[in-house]
Amino acid sequence: MEIVIKRVYESWSEEDGFRVLIDRLWPRGIAKDKARIDLWYKDITPSHELRRWFHHEVSDWPEFQRRYRLELEAMPETVAAFRALLAGREKVTLLYGAKNEIQNHAVVLRSFLFAGEGP
Repeated sequence: MEIVIKRVYESWSEEDGFRVLIDRLWPRGIAKDKARIDLWYKDITPSHELRRWFHHEVSDWPEFQRRYRLELEAMPETVAAFRALLAGREKVTLLYGAKNEIQNHAVVLRSFLFAGEGP
């Protein structure tokens, strides 16, 4: 399976495959009926506390990655359920709303899923 990440504000493409929004909050300015999202999976996102703490401060990126991985490791049932939802799909696009395309939770989640960590 190929897992890619993409800002939810970018245009939909047939090449996206199965589109999963992985933000806890619905992105501003995106109409639900036009978003072309196949699944909104809030349970796999960083906690409210971690999201508020990080607030996309570049200097906090290494610590954010560490903390989010710990959160993912602490919820094996949620990670297993998410993997099951993705199983058998040729391509999955993880959609996120953050402005920073390099330092965001989708990058960490994709890495976590490919590393085979967790359940």
